[in-house]
Amino acid sequence: MNIRKGTEGDIKALLALIQELAVFEKEPDAVVVTEEELLADGFGPNPLYGFFVAEVEGEIVAISIYYYRYSTWKGKCLYLEDLIVTEPHRGRGIGKALFQTTLDKAKADGCRKMNWQVLDWNTPAIEFYKDFNAGLDGEWINGYIDL
Repeated sequence: MNIRKGTEGDIKALLALIQELAVFEKEPDAVVVTEEELLADGFGPNPLYGFFVAEVEGEIVAISIYYYRYSTWKGKCLYLEDLIVTEPHRGRGIGKALFQTTLDKAKADGCRKMNWQVLDWNTPAIEFYKDFNAGLDGEWINGYIDL
């Protein structure tokens, strides 16, 4: 297994994994972002996100997508938008290695916190995060407005 920073050449694989996640989360039609948008938003003059890929025998089998946010209490934070491992490669330690790489990136960049969300029905993911002694806060309700 090889973990590395994502590149422009990885956009097609990135979108395929995002779509796989949407199917897993029972929202197969929710993905509207395009390869062109991912390319512009991740590699333009002011990148909005970064990502790492995990490869097995040259094939991208997992990704972590992150961006920076600001907490009025903590300061600079890294937000892990998604951690996706293809179904056939789950349970092999790839997700743990990718999560740790992302956590190390947050620390190296001076972040005081790393945040993410997990669906309350995704028991395997919840147990995965508990292995890292992660706090899982059931108190906050996430708000959003689709534009």
